Amino acid sequence: MTTESTRAGLIAASSPDLATHTALHGHNPRSSPGTLSRLLADAGLHGKGGAAFSTARKLDSVTGRRVVVIANGSEGEPLSDKDAVLLERAPHLVLDGLQLVAHECGSGETYLYAGSQQLHFVRNALQERRTAGPTEPLVTLVASPKTFISGETSAVVGTIEGRAPIPRDRSVHSTVAGLNGRPTVVHNVETLAHIALIARYGPEWFRTRGLGGASGTTLITLSGDVTVSGVVEVPMGIPLDQLVTQYSRTDTPLIRAVLVGGFHGGWIDAQDLPTSTMTTTALATVGASPGAGVIHVLGHARCGLKTSADIVEYLADQSARQCGPCINGMPDWHARYPRLPIAQGRPKPRSRSDIWQIWSRGVEHANTRTGQ
Repeated sequence: MTTESTRAGLIAASSPDLATHTALHGHNPRSSPGTLSRLLADAGLHGKGGAAFSTARKLDSVTGRRVVVIANGSEGEPLSDKDAVLLERAPHLVLDGLQLVAHECGSGETYLYAGSQQLHFVRNALQERRTAGPTEPLVTLVASPKTFISGETSAVVGTIEGRAPIPRDRSVHSTVAGLNGRPTVVHNVETLAHIALIARYGPEWFRTRGLGGASGTTLITLSGDVTVSGVVEVPMGIPLDQLVTQYSRTDTPLIRAVLVGGFHGGWIDAQDLPTSTMTTTALATVGASPGAGVIHVLGHARCGLKTSADIVEYLADQSARQCGPCINGMPDWHARYPRLPIAQGRPKPRSRSDIWQIWSRGVEHANTRTGQ
């Protein structure tokens, strides 16, 4: 896997050890309660777990006492590796962000929820921090199952509570009543790493790292029919054609379409890449979103409907199956795909726009019926 970053970036450190981290970023700053939320609002930081909710607004929504803070690095999205790379390359940056949020919320109880392989790096980082001597809230490590839905907020909370790792109905937000009924803040690990950098370098620094008025950077996982794949850090607002050609070193004439945002994202036709930028607003106009930072390239040699059928098959298998739409919606849509001639290896002439419209309608229909 290839990684790229800039100085003071999320994965800039060449080693995950504390000495390298401190030499690059310095010590974690402390501020009075309320200061961090204002910094994040000024920076325009949004969550990197997929929903892109305002980080400052999430912190401001916390009500009640004995707040719990959870770092979510479960990364159930099959095409995403960004959280795994971040926890392996820069676990101290994530732990700094977790510590800052805990301090902001007055929390003495924190958790880090991620795959068992990534917890190995976090465990080593925690041992280094204990040896160094700073006083921090206790961080409890919890291994996440390797399922698509295990990273949803209520599934994260449920797993830590000892229940099945599946989403559950919620009448109130987790910041009001989450883990064992206590106010609970759940942040993606990349979001926490950004928080640690913003606290050090300031909102203006973060804003100027984006392009075209967008704020900051984001981690992207490149895959598919590309020359170079892996995790890269790119400026928000970067045009998609530039992102693909510069970081995956793949010429645009070789590209048929790009899946942006992962399995619940959207296909973007190659002809629309130059006018599409990596922002939530711009991508919404072409039926996509940044999601969990997935860029999956489809070349001319692969069938878009067959690739889409494989994705739907995976989602149908991963459904929570807790209600009628969950049991029948996605599996029903999956059953329809084999009846499409092109998905059975008997392609009929179709325009590229027709193919992407079929896929987009299918995902919208299936997601609505399953509630995912």
